[in-house]
Amino acid sequence: METRSIAIDGPSGAGKSTLAKMAAKRLGMIYVDTGALYRSIGLYALRNGVGSKDERGVERLLPEITLEMCYDGAGTQRVILRGEDVTDEIRAPEVSIYASDVSAMPPVREFLLQMQRDMAVRYDVIMDGRDIGTVVLPSAGVKIFLTADPEIRARRRFDEMVAAGRSAEYEEVLRDINYRDVNDSSRAAAPLKPSEDAITVDTSPFGLDESFEKVLEIIEARLKSGAK
Repeated sequence: METRSIAIDGPSGAGKSTLAKMAAKRLGMIYVDTGALYRSIGLYALRNGVGSKDERGVERLLPEITLEMCYDGAGTQRVILRGEDVTDEIRAPEVSIYASDVSAMPPVREFLLQMQRDMAVRYDVIMDGRDIGTVVLPSAGVKIFLTADPEIRARRRFDEMVAAGRSAEYEEVLRDINYRDVNDSSRAAAPLKPSEDAITVDTSPFGLDESFEKVLEIIEARLKSGAK
């Protein structure tokens, strides 16, 4: 049976995960947070004392890494690293920096590429990340590029962390957002950019509900037109 794929890309804090998760629930599709996979590799490198920019060191760790994605009773995606649930730990600010750095490494991207594509073959998926529409699922039937002003993205991420009970400083979150923007858009391997056939949505002036309605409208229109 042919499956449907939706790619949602954009910079850190643009609302990709939240909106993709909401859309997947509404449409009965599987949500895949690819950023969590890179964060998990970053966490493993951090735990093993390997620098975030030490490509050879990170590459040596890859054969040791096993990753699984599953869903709990509430439908929340859980990430299992070598048998350990690291879903909460990978959201720490220091892991964000590691995730951005290791995601620029070709060996890491190659390590995760087939895993992501296999999920799209098995299931109807909404997958979010930095290069889903350009590299991972270039033939996705729906491609959306979400963006927003850095300060707004930082405020959203800060509020999210506080609501989750994690300690956070707004200025630190903003520095992390700006660092990742530069790193993700300037890397040689699969830089962050919208694919030519993606629809860009700037969520800066919108709240969550309005942003969701705009994204859902685009997805439903494309699917009704026969997009796979």
